Amino acid sequence: MTNPLLPRPARTAGRVLVWALLALLVLTAAAAVWLGIRGYLAYSHLRAAESAARSLAADIGDPASVVERIPAVSADTAAARQLTSDPIWEAAEGLPWVGEQLAAVATVAAAVDDVVGSALEPLVGIASDFSVDALRPVDGRFDLSGFAEMHTAAAASADQIARATTSLENVDRGALLPPLASSVDDVAALLDMVHTGADAVSRATALMPAMLGQDGPRDYLVVFQNNAEWRSLGGIVGAMAMIHTEGGSISLTAQASSSDFTKYEDPVLDIGDLTSVAGVKPAQFIQNATQAPSFPLAARISQEMWARETGVHVDGVLSLDPVALSYLLAATGPVTLPTGDVLTADNAVQLLLNDVYQRYERPADQDAFFEAAAASVFDALASGSGDPTALVSALVQAGEENRLLLWNADETDQAVLDGTTLQGLLPVTDAEQTAFGVYVNDGTGSKMDYYMGLDTGVTWCSDTEGSPDALLTVRLRDEAPADAASLPSYITGNGTFGVPAGITRTLTYLYLPAGSSVVSSSATGGSSTPGFGTGSDQGRTVLIWATDLAPGEEATATVRVQTPFTPSLVAETTPVLPGKSGTVEATCAVTG
Repeated sequence: MTNPLLPRPARTAGRVLVWALLALLVLTAAAAVWLGIRGYLAYSHLRAAESAARSLAADIGDPASVVERIPAVSADTAAARQLTSDPIWEAAEGLPWVGEQLAAVATVAAAVDDVVGSALEPLVGIASDFSVDALRPVDGRFDLSGFAEMHTAAAASADQIARATTSLENVDRGALLPPLASSVDDVAALLDMVHTGADAVSRATALMPAMLGQDGPRDYLVVFQNNAEWRSLGGIVGAMAMIHTEGGSISLTAQASSSDFTKYEDPVLDIGDLTSVAGVKPAQFIQNATQAPSFPLAARISQEMWARETGVHVDGVLSLDPVALSYLLAATGPVTLPTGDVLTADNAVQLLLNDVYQRYERPADQDAFFEAAAASVFDALASGSGDPTALVSALVQAGEENRLLLWNADETDQAVLDGTTLQGLLPVTDAEQTAFGVYVNDGTGSKMDYYMGLDTGVTWCSDTEGSPDALLTVRLRDEAPADAASLPSYITGNGTFGVPAGITRTLTYLYLPAGSSVVSSSATGGSSTPGFGTGSDQGRTVLIWATDLAPGEEATATVRVQTPFTPSLVAETTPVLPGKSGTVEATCAVTG
């Protein structure tokens, strides 16, 4: 019923307003329904694409199968992008709160579609004609013909995937509903994994042809670190081999052991600030080269010493340990040695790091055994008998565990490795990560570290005032048998450096985060030297912790430092034997 007291224009305006509000409500409801339906459909397509992508990742060893299934994934990502990019959706992104949720969904859909729909296209084209057998040497020679095309495709893919990943990094998770924020994190992690893979292919296809002598002959020194006698990077440099490459061919041209090397009165290189930590020993004897926790320095020392002893100036240095060797043996299968021993993935560590010293008393016989083992494994790899997919997996695992290190004298080649674990650099502290370095070194002159364990733990300690401190706890464990003193003298050291047989002396270098300052420190257990020595290296303060442990004993060091808070707190350590590294609880109350 109309109100007769209102003039007709007013009544007309009122009706218009009511109908306008009603129309707005209808349009808003329709838009909400539209957005809801499209959002649900986009979500369904993205979930399907994510599930398919994880399945593809699991089958990455079968490129043909992966290529066949890519279009289905691309169809889902394209549909999700189309559903979240129409004018209504884009307009709604400007709304308070709700718009941020919609914008995040649209960003995810666009990023995933950019990767699947176009970034992977160059790699897919290459993969369709690729066989893993192309990575298998034939008569000691690799076919280098396809590497250039693979590198171009992988580099283009990696760049585009990086841009998509960056778009997700810029999404403010704090403004999102928890389930959506979690989904954004999941997709970001997936794209990061894809980028890591494409980047690895790009780097490998850029570096491998050069290292395999595509542009001219090259020589590489391979050093085998012996983890039974700890050094910062893993173990002493024991056996060595020189590999010659030319036009894709690869051959073993020389072998040596540390006993073949001179102990130089003067250091062969200026090792800078490291002298305040380790003295000049790393640059005096090849066994101590890996006492330097930075592999480029250890490699340059090894390069110089090899040149002085042999007259050959190698183009690079490659390092691996018996654990990495066991991973390679999983790909090649068992290898029979001239002694009749069968070297396998299961027995390589024990045979090379302990049994050989139980069997042979003379160092010359031990060296001969190591050289035969190295040559036999090389022959298996060069003959192409290993499974290429398994071999790549073995190398990846060794690299992730810092058991495979590589240095190229050519700066352009070395730059290809920037940001990878293969460079063996000191840990980096930046806005995202605070990093300690824990490096252990034998002080016994023995092979007793075969029985030693190394555990670490880190935590942030918050006080009532000020920013949190970073806490590092390190524990050393001597798991040698109770009668360790009766072990062969080459294992115990026989008191050569003043350490009684059966006792294990360790010098541990605790590299503190760059820019940090010590709040407190303590050490307990074993026969430890009171307090800590101090030094510095590459802008980092280093605490030097000396311990003597008898079988069954433990020692623990705790250091608390003042440093800006970061999302991640880590301790990077010397790679020790499997089963000999673990975690120890880092408790703030220990240092008050």
